[in-house]
Amino acid sequence: MMQRQGQDPDGESAPKRAQQPARRPAKREPFSPRRFSHEVRQELRQVAWPSRAEVINYTVVTLATLVILIILIFLLNYGFSKLILWLFTT
Repeated sequence: MMQRQGQDPDGESAPKRAQQPARRPAKREPFSPRRFSHEVRQELRQVAWPSRAEVINYTVVTLATLVILIILIFLLNYGFSKLILWLFTT
């Protein structure tokens, strides 16, 4: 910790480090569709794909949640519209 603050463990100033020359960025290789597709395939092999049962389960949960939210929004919209109409007609 003290070295990060520029001090020795004894509390004296630490010697300054020689600055390294700025590094040049590595030269980029030209784009190759063949290499790109190869790297994509390698990455896709590392993906943990869900099983068929998991996909079905996630789909059912998503659709059930969607239906519940649609019904909730419909009921709230219907209720508020009736309330507004009742307020302005009286």
